[in-house]
Amino acid sequence: MAEQEKEATLPSKENFSEWYNDMLQIAEIMDVRYPVKGSYVWYPFGFSIRRNVYDIIRGLLDKDHQETLFPLLIPENEFMKEAEHIKGFEEEVYWVLNGGTTPLDVKLALRPTSETAIYPMYRLWVRSHADLPLKLYQIVNTFRYETKHTRPLIRLREITSFKEAHTVHATWDEAASQVDEAIRLYIEFYRRLAIPVLPSKRPSWDKFPGADYTIAVDSLMPDGKTLQVGTAHHLGDNFAKTFDIKYEDIDGEQVYAHQTCYGVSERCIATLLSTHGDDKGLVLPPEIAPTQVVIIPIIFKEPEAVLNACNDVKAELEAAGVRVTIDDSDKRPGSKYYKWEMKGVPLRIEIGPRDLKNEAAMLARRDTGEKEQVPLSSIKDEVLSRFEIIQVALLEKATAELNERIFDCSTVDDVKERVQDGIALVPWCGEEKCGLDLDEQAGAGILGIPTDMDEDGTYKCPICSKETRTRVYVARTY
Repeated sequence: MAEQEKEATLPSKENFSEWYNDMLQIAEIMDVRYPVKGSYVWYPFGFSIRRNVYDIIRGLLDKDHQETLFPLLIPENEFMKEAEHIKGFEEEVYWVLNGGTTPLDVKLALRPTSETAIYPMYRLWVRSHADLPLKLYQIVNTFRYETKHTRPLIRLREITSFKEAHTVHATWDEAASQVDEAIRLYIEFYRRLAIPVLPSKRPSWDKFPGADYTIAVDSLMPDGKTLQVGTAHHLGDNFAKTFDIKYEDIDGEQVYAHQTCYGVSERCIATLLSTHGDDKGLVLPPEIAPTQVVIIPIIFKEPEAVLNACNDVKAELEAAGVRVTIDDSDKRPGSKYYKWEMKGVPLRIEIGPRDLKNEAAMLARRDTGEKEQVPLSSIKDEVLSRFEIIQVALLEKATAELNERIFDCSTVDDVKERVQDGIALVPWCGEEKCGLDLDEQAGAGILGIPTDMDEDGTYKCPICSKETRTRVYVARTY
């Protein structure tokens, strides 16, 4: 990989849009110069972050799901079966019309999502109650003709990393329990990324096309907008009726199955980088950092002894499963610090002649910049304990920042003011007209009804003044 311009600096994160775009390029996450709008190229470094992040979600899912892979191409006759579903995607579908120069007998859709690719096969696979529950997932690319302003990792025409799970159950209640489990899994996934998320039930006009209901999780970006970073949909028996997915129950009756689907895209990478990053570049939780420790030899005398000590530390850490590298290049120490800070390496170890004399090393944290001298004899334990401390500190910091930017609001004017900085928590009577009026007047959108909040008071809807026990999150969104 060709080196970036020497020590190119990031703009202040206060100018988030500019910071975000420059960070992706300078830190070598994605190259935005690919000549198709809304499609981007992963740099190897960015892809290694992606791999580590998706290894987490694979590990969580593999406990009771199986990974699979379905085709990219969906025949038009299957794609068009579920009318409500198709209505939600009809403006976003890419169609393949020719094979070479020969027109196809049946148009083929590039999957915008895979319900209509997977469910014809579920019809063949699900025969009996003994086949249930069926829980499969895949991590694939999907295509949507996005007409809004595209943004890398956030709003794409080719989503390169779409994790979608599709489950089949005997009853509506069992499917509902799976939706709850999916949201619990996503909360745990984001906890591992040190990112707090807000789960909420979407209003009826914003649910997944063809679903009974949708629950989503949102994160807060530095500019005060929210990013939907995971969704779970209860499909009821709607798709089962369309695709004739039935099972024989214990009484020998043929019964329609109930289904769920839930997905996460590379938006999880966008919120990871944006939540923790700072003016120096990336700040990565240890679990997903491609390089967890960088060792910097400070060589002005005794180079052989210093390098031997660095190699000994590297070997000890690697034996403990730590991803570590030694930067013994000819660059100045300051340039080395800059490079590895930009890449978000959680810990830097500096070893020089003075350190060797003290049988110690200097340990520097990327998240706080704190430096301390630690004994070489316990370097492995010191590093592993700092990883745990950094993980907790990142999550606590992000959670505090989120909580500070959730505002109780009672009037539309309150909402209009507060959504410029974060998320408004607003009473709502539950009527669609009031919800849509609130969206329009506030210049923001209803995210949904919090699923992790027990309301113990009564409020007045700011649109119609009816009393209600329900409040909703309202925010500007990507």
